[in-house]
Amino acid sequence: MRCAPLNSDKSNTYNANVVQRIIGAKSPRSGGSRTARKTLGTTSTATQPTKVAARPAPVATPTAATAQVRQFVVDEAGEGQRLDNYLMRELKGAPKTLVYRIIRSGEVRVNKGRASADTRVASGDVVRVPPLRLADPAVAAEAASRVPPREFPILFEDEHLLAIAKPAGVAVHGGSGVSFGVIEQLRRARPTAKFLELVHRLDKETSGILLVAKKRSALTALQDQFRQRDTGKTYAALVIGDWPESLKVIDVALHKTLDAEGERRVHAVAADHPDGRRSISLVRVVQRGGGYTLLDVTIKTGRTHQIRVHLQQAGHPIVGDDKYGDFAVNRAMARGEALPGLRFGRMFLHARRLAFDHPASGARIELAAPLPEECATLITRLATPPSAPTT
Repeated sequence: MRCAPLNSDKSNTYNANVVQRIIGAKSPRSGGSRTARKTLGTTSTATQPTKVAARPAPVATPTAATAQVRQFVVDEAGEGQRLDNYLMRELKGAPKTLVYRIIRSGEVRVNKGRASADTRVASGDVVRVPPLRLADPAVAAEAASRVPPREFPILFEDEHLLAIAKPAGVAVHGGSGVSFGVIEQLRRARPTAKFLELVHRLDKETSGILLVAKKRSALTALQDQFRQRDTGKTYAALVIGDWPESLKVIDVALHKTLDAEGERRVHAVAADHPDGRRSISLVRVVQRGGGYTLLDVTIKTGRTHQIRVHLQQAGHPIVGDDKYGDFAVNRAMARGEALPGLRFGRMFLHARRLAFDHPASGARIELAAPLPEECATLITRLATPPSAPTT
């Protein structure tokens, strides 16, 4: 029985003797020559309107019908970027929701094939974009000016990169119904910054360490580390129930789909599922109490919703997870009914540790983000034995 592929050839555990070879890494695409990006050609399906002698010709306005198919060749500056980020850079004035919609619908092609938003483009790749009606650049600039500037707690910063503590409830970028996120707010707060790009992502409801590159070279170097699994990522997760001490490694393939509303959903599948991707999470119990367990989860692969689905399929969903969790428990927590007097209305998943090599010096850096106050308060409450009833 074959296993679903895994994009790495390394697998380390806390100190346990788990020496599984992670196989199936994809080699970098050779692409084409390192040619500067250019527009290759256009195609138009518009027909000429019939002239009516008695009426003045209407004023032409840009529409999807009169727009043109465009093709771009990825240059060295775009090497290694996610497809969604590449298109947002190239399609000035295109709303992020539009970019994601045309990718999901299959209208964007990379080297004549369908691609997903997280596909990494390589130098020489040909990216085809369907006819689009784009906003006037002045209108787009005016919309960007309405983004409220915001700085976030800084964990590390130098001339190459910035590490912040992202709060829960804030998207990392705009799109899919979200007008703006962390990166747009940072750019507004730092108008003189020449380059600010997300190195990786966190779910909107996940808090914790988020890296932002301040130079193209830093972005490429850091994203290479994430792809090669050379980073160390540990999350704090509070789950419902008593986690079994013996369950330390979860090696379950995952399959990502889109529901009727276009929202991503991830399912645990058999190892030989044709669309499954091998996914590995390492679990360590930190604290038990009150019918809940606080876990440290280190991910060896970076699949969408990996921790959330792995813990849920093991029978212990994350507290506050509105997609894969126990909705009755979530509701009781939010209303202050589960723990009288204490309301907890977010998902308890926090990116608390991140280790990586500095993109310029090569020095190993290990960052830590303490639990947010609301999470720390909940943990303290669960660790406190209930008071004996008075007689």
